[in-house]
Amino acid sequence: MSKALNKLQNKIYTLDRLMDEINNWKKQNKKIVFTNGCFDLIHLGHVELLARSSDLGDKLIVAINSDESIIKIKGINRPIIEEESRAKQIAALDFVDAVILFNQDNPIEIISLVIPDIITKGGDYKISNVVGHEIVRENNSSVVIIPLTQGYSTTSILDRIKNE
Repeated sequence: MSKALNKLQNKIYTLDRLMDEINNWKKQNKKIVFTNGCFDLIHLGHVELLARSSDLGDKLIVAINSDESIIKIKGINRPIIEEESRAKQIAALDFVDAVILFNQDNPIEIISLVIPDIITKGGDYKISNVVGHEIVRENNSSVVIIPLTQGYSTTSILDRIKNE
């Protein structure tokens, strides 16, 4: 495997390995930012959300819905891009420090273990609807809503393709 691909692969974590890394980061007083999503058909809106999330702390963790999880949430026609490709695409962003896949409908289990300093979500969310908002508030952490990049969503891209 090439050096660059090995570096990218090392940014994709199992839960046990991620927890070891987080313990190291916390010992170094690193501010941990967490976000999650499907990241199917990665587009400018995703990249800007992740970049802005990264700007809020020292380490950015991105939890990605597994294929199984997306099928449960969005139906059998999704995801468009399989989980390994989505994980590697997100890991390829230099401002992303860790990527983890999850099979559940939401990442509450990961959030409850990580206890990030900040959880971010896109502007289509209200803080009260963000999974884990209670956990971070109980731990003197916060939820930050990042404004959406107008005109970019996986659904709008798919709709545009259907109409062509």
